[in-house]
Amino acid sequence: MSFTLEWVMQHAIGITIKEFLKTQSISKAALTDIKFKGGKILVNGKEENVRYSLKNGDRLVVLFPPELPSVGLIPERLPLDIIFEDEYILIVQKEYGMNTIPSREHPTGSLANALVSYYQEHGIKATTHIVTRLDRDTSGLVLIAKHRHIHHLLSEQQKAGDVKRKYIAFAEGEISPLSDTINDPIGRCSDSIIKREVREDGQTAITHYRVVAQHVPFSKLELSLETGRTHQIRVHLAYKGHPLLGDDLYGGKRNEMDRQALHCFFLKFTHPVTKQTMTFAIDLPEDMKKLEQEMKKS
Repeated sequence: MSFTLEWVMQHAIGITIKEFLKTQSISKAALTDIKFKGGKILVNGKEENVRYSLKNGDRLVVLFPPELPSVGLIPERLPLDIIFEDEYILIVQKEYGMNTIPSREHPTGSLANALVSYYQEHGIKATTHIVTRLDRDTSGLVLIAKHRHIHHLLSEQQKAGDVKRKYIAFAEGEISPLSDTINDPIGRCSDSIIKREVREDGQTAITHYRVVAQHVPFSKLELSLETGRTHQIRVHLAYKGHPLLGDDLYGGKRNEMDRQALHCFFLKFTHPVTKQTMTFAIDLPEDMKKLEQEMKKS
């Protein structure tokens, strides 16, 4: 069945379908797809074009064209820790050690591969639309859209800074001040395709942090981002002389952790269809709970 959106018109006298759909953030590209790739626009059960003038009480239904599954993505039946699901979105808790999407080094075993399999099993006719990505060795909450248009709506929220994420990290040393904003631009290292660094010609990158607890070898922090640069938290903390535990790419030691000690524990956004505020919070994974226990002993 095609993905559909439906409205009953109120206070809509004289407005065209095209004008109304613009207010619903349906893009020109989506309208073109609807027109030429098998979608439909129905008013009271009858097909109409976008120039139709709506009247109060009209029932407007938009049927989007069917999406093709992701080409080149191998379906893999991998465990998915689903925190929330409805017909529009998925919230998944990603384990560390799993890529969000395939890479050259890891072409399989990603969250995207698992989603292709999950969609096949459950008859969800969509490609993968991952809204919030996490690095391979960062654990935590990931927001996924089940349709291109829903992805578009959530991406608009992201651009406006309305998709809020918070992270817990464990970093080396005692950090001062106890709360601050790091505002230093980040760009790709000239000698690496993977590594990033703070550099004058980089993109704006803003990280807020507060120290939750400290003891001699390391500190526990809560962080939030105003920007979403690749490796942003990792680069900013390393630049300040406090690399994440286990993050050997940026100078972190691996005696306490064998992966970067970073976890996305909190997610907040507005549901793109129901307009409800959606808030999710999860516990730390076991390896980071052990670090907490070490801190409590000291």
